[in-house]
Amino acid sequence: MRIGGFVPFTSIDYPGELAAVVFCQGCPWRCGYCHNPHLLPARGSELLDWEALLEVLHRRRGLLDAVVFSGGEPTLQGDLPEAVREVKCMGFRVGLHTAGCYPRRLARLLPLLDWVGLDIKDLPEHYPALTGVPGSGERAWESLELLRGSGLPFEVRTTVGPHLPEARLRRLVHRLRRLEISHHRLQPMRPPPSEESNMAAWSPAPSTSWKPASAPTSSVADSHSKPHGPAPPFSSAGKNAPRGPSSAA
Repeated sequence: MRIGGFVPFTSIDYPGELAAVVFCQGCPWRCGYCHNPHLLPARGSELLDWEALLEVLHRRRGLLDAVVFSGGEPTLQGDLPEAVREVKCMGFRVGLHTAGCYPRRLARLLPLLDWVGLDIKDLPEHYPALTGVPGSGERAWESLELLRGSGLPFEVRTTVGPHLPEARLRRLVHRLRRLEISHHRLQPMRPPPSEESNMAAWSPAPSTSWKPASAPTSSVADSHSKPHGPAPPFSSAGKNAPRGPSSAA
């Protein structure tokens, strides 16, 4: 496992559970508003040791309910299923934050999971302009269909900012409502921690605060409409962990 960060305690990354968050390194997409851009490269400069994190989690049994794999894009890593099994053997529930980049991998992973937070960034046809990857929208929406048929509890999250005009956001919300998505959270875009990122020139637009009265929402969305920063992270290098809650880019 390539781990770019770790938060030992959070109450907002897995609905209704106290959890730790493992931030996986690497993402195949390049969304301009990503607030953890240092997790995008497949090889980070300061990776954490997975075995050491397992020891931390072992000591936190009885204190935590769940472990969430976030990123970056967790499903990029081929050894994620084994990591999930190791965590579940400790008695933790397991959550996943994903952008749905790899629907086939997600399908194989679903039987091991207890909850999923899926980023639906836009209507499928508009994804390539956002991610830089042709066909990315079809993959994300295929992942949504997998979740709809899985029986697992899940939440759809959409980041609202200048990349998503209000009229298109309305169409997106309407489409999700027609699919009977009961938990859809709109989260305001926020700039990444470094002014050197490719979002440096962007600023939140007025539409980031818009929320249709009839949009399907969850109680978690109502309680935490804006992302919050994490608790002080565990890090072998003593650096700050990625900001959460986060999913893939």
